[in-house]
Amino acid sequence: MSAAADESDAALATRAAGGDDQAYAALMRRHKASLYSFVRRYIGDPEAALDVLQETFVAAWQAIRRYDGGRPFATWLRAIALNKCRDRGRRLAVRRLVFGATDLDSAEARRQADPQGDAEGELQSAQRFAALDRAIARLPDKLKVPLILTQLEGFSQQAAAEQLGVSVKTIETRIYRARRRLAGELGDLEI
Repeated sequence: MSAAADESDAALATRAAGGDDQAYAALMRRHKASLYSFVRRYIGDPEAALDVLQETFVAAWQAIRRYDGGRPFATWLRAIALNKCRDRGRRLAVRRLVFGATDLDSAEARRQADPQGDAEGELQSAQRFAALDRAIARLPDKLKVPLILTQLEGFSQQAAAEQLGVSVKTIETRIYRARRRLAGELGDLEI
């Protein structure tokens, strides 16, 4: 086991701020899986999530000297990821406005399930999961983020409230509204 595995995030971040690439690599390894999961659920596209994850780690590296060691590193990193997700959403909105609907070569079109060669049950399950992912991705940020943090990432409502700078009651209300909206959008789809 390496020495970096025993170090706290704050200690690794301090070393990374001093130019230690290995310390930053250890932070990336430590947070990559949970951060990718958050981004993928936010965006709804696994391939695009990898791009956003990479952008997040690049931005975090560039801003590592501004990290406040008194706050959890995961919270700081997730805030950067959230901003990158929102940036991507704005870029896509501009592209849709300028170029219209997505084309058949887009990542969204490529990720649609191919029914040939798959068992019918697996296809239906994949379609339900994809429909849920797309529905979550279409939620407004104020509903999507609390839902992802609490229901999919396992944060408590208190932790999500602290992450977002709102009250626990606000988190409860937003989760309720997100669930209602998803139920209305997905209708009879069995999830």
